[in-house]
Amino acid sequence: MNKQTIDEMVIGKARLARAGMRKLSNLSSEIRNNALETMAEAIWEQREQILTANQIDLENGERTDLAQPLMKRLELDQQKIEVMADNLRQVAALPEPIGEVSRMWERPNGLRIGVVRVPLGVVGVIYESRPNVTVEVVALCLKSGNGVILRGGSEAIASNSAIAEILQKSAATFELAEAIQFVEITDRKAVHSMIGAHDQIDLIVPRGSQEFIRYIMKTSDIPVVGHADGICHIFVDQDADLEMATEIAVNAKTQYVAVCNAMETLLVHRKIADDFLPIIQSSLSQLEVELRGCELSRSICADISPVTEEDWRTEYLDKILSIRVVDDFEQAVDHIERYGSHHSDAIVTDNYASAQKFLKMVDSAAVYVNASTRFTDGYEFGLGAEVGISTQKLHCRGPMGLEGLTSYKYIIYGDGQIRT
Repeated sequence: MNKQTIDEMVIGKARLARAGMRKLSNLSSEIRNNALETMAEAIWEQREQILTANQIDLENGERTDLAQPLMKRLELDQQKIEVMADNLRQVAALPEPIGEVSRMWERPNGLRIGVVRVPLGVVGVIYESRPNVTVEVVALCLKSGNGVILRGGSEAIASNSAIAEILQKSAATFELAEAIQFVEITDRKAVHSMIGAHDQIDLIVPRGSQEFIRYIMKTSDIPVVGHADGICHIFVDQDADLEMATEIAVNAKTQYVAVCNAMETLLVHRKIADDFLPIIQSSLSQLEVELRGCELSRSICADISPVTEEDWRTEYLDKILSIRVVDDFEQAVDHIERYGSHHSDAIVTDNYASAQKFLKMVDSAAVYVNASTRFTDGYEFGLGAEVGISTQKLHCRGPMGLEGLTSYKYIIYGDGQIRT
């Protein structure tokens, strides 16, 4: 298929999504919520169809030696499908984001001016491996009044196609099918078509590997929201409860290694390093995590491998962890600022002043006190789902839920005023 044909097909779908968005703007919140509830029922009722399609993708992945982190993201089971359905229901139950007037004031000339929340327009999401993204994105876009055009990776084409078809058929009952567009073209030219369609698509959200996201950010003609890396840190302070610190660190590293909010570097205060490092080494070694540490950490635990400068900058997405012993709080924060990706970072401490200082000084999208970084997720934050996680500061930051999919406009009421 040549580029012109692909461009025409993708732009045609984007135009349909825009037409669907205009229809959404005239529908009540009740209708949109009912559509989401219907989609949730359909996803669960047709779970066997989804699992059959997913098995095709998994077999293709095995045959083509798809990387294990991608295979883990690709694989579906009944529990994951149940979460998909729950995503749709949770989003339906959230407060209505559109039409909210955040403030209103009157000018001396009698004009009344207000600020009202509105949809962004058409959202293009380009993603790899994870079929559940299809459901999450559709739920949030419909609820927030946006049209959506999705392009999943070739490795998940069967799964995504099955899910998209179920969602579109459910939406058709409410005359909303146009608002949901899925690009079935696996040729990478389709990605170029999307990121060049600035007249039809208002925002691009890439989800996948850091190389993939960086590429989209550099080449898109359309504004992009996302994060290139997920180099997350946990700092175990001198006043930490070591049992709590162990549980948090183990969870942040091993609960699911192939995700952007998993811990990649553990920072340990020098004053508790002798006590804590043997404990965490024992716990992580049992889980087959390879430890790479600084010179001081290796003098405490001989089985730790040497760390390199490149390790501090690496998002492993694997059972590998970098460890550094720091002299004090300031050195820990300096390390995070120098090597971090401004995604998610945590401190474990019983010292209130240190906790508050960490929250103020660490410039990340999500900053934790005494909790695992694995919670940086729209579902876990009570947002129902997420379109993606942003480490940017404009226009949204962190898990991108309903509010992140909206903008605002000024509304002005007059009774004949003219400017002189």
